[in-house]
Amino acid sequence: MDLFEKCHRFTRVHELMAAGMYPYFRAIEEHGCTRATIQGREVIMIGSNNYLGLTHDQRVIQAAVDATERYGSSCTGSRFLNGTLELHEELERRLAKFMHMEAAAVFSTGFMVNLGVISALVGKNDVILCDRENHASIIDGCRLAFGETRKFRHGDLQDLERLLQACPDDAGKLIVVDGVFSMNGTITDLPSIVKLAKKYSARVMLDDAHGIGVLGSGGRGTLEHFDLLGPEGGVDLVMGTFSKSLASVGGFIAGSAAAIHFIKHTARALIFSASPTPANTAAAMAALEIIEHEPERIQRLNEICDRMRRSLKEQGYDTMGSETPIIPILIGGDEETFRFWKMLDARGIFANPVVAPGTPAGKGLIRTSYMATHRDEEIDRVVEAFGEISLLQRQGQSQTAAHNARA
Repeated sequence: MDLFEKCHRFTRVHELMAAGMYPYFRAIEEHGCTRATIQGREVIMIGSNNYLGLTHDQRVIQAAVDATERYGSSCTGSRFLNGTLELHEELERRLAKFMHMEAAAVFSTGFMVNLGVISALVGKNDVILCDRENHASIIDGCRLAFGETRKFRHGDLQDLERLLQACPDDAGKLIVVDGVFSMNGTITDLPSIVKLAKKYSARVMLDDAHGIGVLGSGGRGTLEHFDLLGPEGGVDLVMGTFSKSLASVGGFIAGSAAAIHFIKHTARALIFSASPTPANTAAAMAALEIIEHEPERIQRLNEICDRMRRSLKEQGYDTMGSETPIIPILIGGDEETFRFWKMLDARGIFANPVVAPGTPAGKGLIRTSYMATHRDEEIDRVVEAFGEISLLQRQGQSQTAAHNARA
């Protein structure tokens, strides 16, 4: 059988394109943070992870420019050999201090942090306890590890304890969980997970890609949200990315000095990948400094998100228990989800339709996310657009009910 036969059978995307409902790989011609231009048409952006709106902050941009002029466009090598700049080490020191941990290591992407850390730490006699709805990078990191992976039902702590009880006494145990789940915007019950970890002598790794810069009064994420900062809080490792609130590209892991030292010398995703560019590193550091000194950005973000959740619920939408700037709207089937996305797009609103395998089958959703830099009039228009669609849907349901009654 030809290996590429599956490629020729992959026709679903072509069908969506033919129907004018293909929502992916859309080329952005211009980007102004809260607004973007696509195919000559300006849209309001509610499909970005730029939660604090720092990608267009002049201080962040200038830091990237200055670093490029000083160090060049690339380090042309891995952190392990020729690719470590003092800039990388300074960022690591500042991230460790920010997260109240002993040390940190910077990777080229957040995805590679999870691949590298999990596969480096978990050996053949160890066990990973993994939430079924963890990010794909965690799932792939588990696949690369030589240890056994046992998945517990999403958010089900009884199921997690059942799996912990079944682990061999002599096995090393690592519980890995997202702080904020990237599709439904809910926050994990971290205090209960920490309690179970202590009871069964397990270690805890937290992926806080969508929590850092957003949760906690100082933006330190899920740990600060639950007052669990520092080694005494019970979380051994915390992972974050630069591509969300830190307005760049890259990722980091923070934890004990011993664990970070081990990871830096054994994580293949770090050792065999080119290091973060000077521009990306400097941009992340500038964004971190802004987060530290401008907590009002988080306050503004919370105000916008509270308004959006309230407005969407008033219009009859199911926001799936969101507690963060990620606010999904549950739609259902794939075609219904793409049609809803198309109606939003026609009204100049950029959001993201997500269907299986990104969600469970039959639970397609529109993933919206918001920025501290959204202006009130932009949020007004977003609320108005959702209201218009809600009205159209109710009218359609009424007409269908009337038709069925006549029949």
